[in-house]
Amino acid sequence: MEFRALGNTGLELSALSFGASSLGAEFRQVDINEAMRSVQVALDRGMNFIDTSPYYGRGMSEVLLGPALRDIPRDSYYLGTKLGRYDANHFDFSAKRVVESVDVSLHRLGVEHFDIMLMHDVEYVDLQQILDETIPALRRLKESGKVRFIGMSGYPMHIFKTILAEEHLDVVLSYNHYTLQNTMFADLVPFLKEKGVGIMNAAPFSARLLTRAPLPPWHKATDEVRAVAKEAADHCWSKGVDIAQLALQFSLANTDMTTCVTGSANPGRVSQWVDWSEKPLDEGLLSEVLAILEPIHNWFYIEGRPENNDPSDD
Repeated sequence: MEFRALGNTGLELSALSFGASSLGAEFRQVDINEAMRSVQVALDRGMNFIDTSPYYGRGMSEVLLGPALRDIPRDSYYLGTKLGRYDANHFDFSAKRVVESVDVSLHRLGVEHFDIMLMHDVEYVDLQQILDETIPALRRLKESGKVRFIGMSGYPMHIFKTILAEEHLDVVLSYNHYTLQNTMFADLVPFLKEKGVGIMNAAPFSARLLTRAPLPPWHKATDEVRAVAKEAADHCWSKGVDIAQLALQFSLANTDMTTCVTGSANPGRVSQWVDWSEKPLDEGLLSEVLAILEPIHNWFYIEGRPENNDPSDD
């Protein structure tokens, strides 16, 4: 497993990290024993960062992850969770809830500190509250030792520039924006490096769009996007390659992204990803697939408040 420096944090994260949203049954019903084993397999195969949130499974992810990590030495992995989003339409970024959320997550996971704490999907709220209330509360928790590094996650590219123009954060996490189909997050890298911000990428499969699996019912891909993605997947399959392998290898190949976060409640799948990461990237097939995907390159959708999205997604 390759390890890369995360901004100025001093943390060295595995290039591939475990996303525990799968433990919250966000994509399918899961077998609890398999889900717990997937965490151990991820650690055994060299992943040293685990990402979760109280939103995943509405608490289920954190609740299951706690026992899964109980007998694992705390200094052998880095742990990150989030705050602010608790249900589909339940957001609370108040200073009071920041403190409560961190304490609840610490209790669920049975740890004394988090290495990374992210504000989750800030595009759904007034960004001025994030600047005036949420970040100051997080800084106080950082000073207390409960949180080592703070940051934000979300979908629109616009939110990162808006917040980071006003406040320094240690890290950011973007999802669905550095994949075979969408590379907009790469355009933000020079700005993030200038700000000294650690860069984390998530969802190389774009919520199953770049796999052969059926899309979850909440996926926002249009009919055209689905059709073109299927054409790309079928082309890979005709060459004896799962498009998911190519998608993972593509996302991992960009060393500007410290880590690529993805998860599964299937331990065999988790191990397979590590196997794929160790194989050479087929540059010829990559070129063919990128050409197929060109009509939908950088397609994106609106997420959160309209004012927190920029039509140019600069």
